[in-house]
Amino acid sequence: MTTIPSWSAVAVSGLLVLVAVGIASWQRLGISRDVVVAAVRALVQLVAVGAVLAWLFLHAGLLGALAWIAAMTVIAAFESRRRGAGLPRALLAAWLGIAIGTLGTLGVLVVGGVVSTEPQVLIPIGGMVVSGAMQASSLTLASLRRSAADRRPAVETALSLGLGPREAFAGELRTAVRTALVPSVDSTKVVGLIALPGTMTGLIIAGVEPLEAIRYQIIVMYMLLAAWAVASLVTARAAERWMFDDAERLVRVST
Repeated sequence: MTTIPSWSAVAVSGLLVLVAVGIASWQRLGISRDVVVAAVRALVQLVAVGAVLAWLFLHAGLLGALAWIAAMTVIAAFESRRRGAGLPRALLAAWLGIAIGTLGTLGVLVVGGVVSTEPQVLIPIGGMVVSGAMQASSLTLASLRRSAADRRPAVETALSLGLGPREAFAGELRTAVRTALVPSVDSTKVVGLIALPGTMTGLIIAGVEPLEAIRYQIIVMYMLLAAWAVASLVTARAAERWMFDDAERLVRVST
């Protein structure tokens, strides 16, 4: 039977934060305070979320779980928007990508009977999907922002030759989606070879047989691939629509 770490064990693990702070201070990196703030925020946020989830698991039901996941998509969109600073309606583009990526992925899993609609299952799985979709959306917006600034002459030349906005920007859009998908594809290629993934590790620590744990991990990897792909494509298409004005001119974005 696996023993759950006590709060005193958590306190001992806090010594590792001091190691990070010590290295940052020793090397004069200027981020010692950021490390401490990040560690404290993580502790407070996780305790708060743990308390809320405990209540949701007992009382919320399916509607409560869906509301929680919907709230996560909004928070994720605000975080992702920062990567597309300067792009018109970056927040809406990010939210559309994250929400549609999450809804589509979870819909397939639920309809296919892969995961149940119990809050204690749907909320953690939903959180992983939202997180993956957020990362894809952030990378997509960052790439589009760079393209709008660095590739402006090439896009304007294509527009002047008679191409429409979508055709003129097609190469940059493909680059943005490809850039967003690379981390997910690379991690899927080497899963289990370089490091045991989080889901599989957690299940093994909890006492689940390795050959059973890998089934959960395979589902997680596949659902994240889908979430990243859908989120990046939807975000890119939505952002592209608002990157051109009514006269079909590319908006100016500063790097």
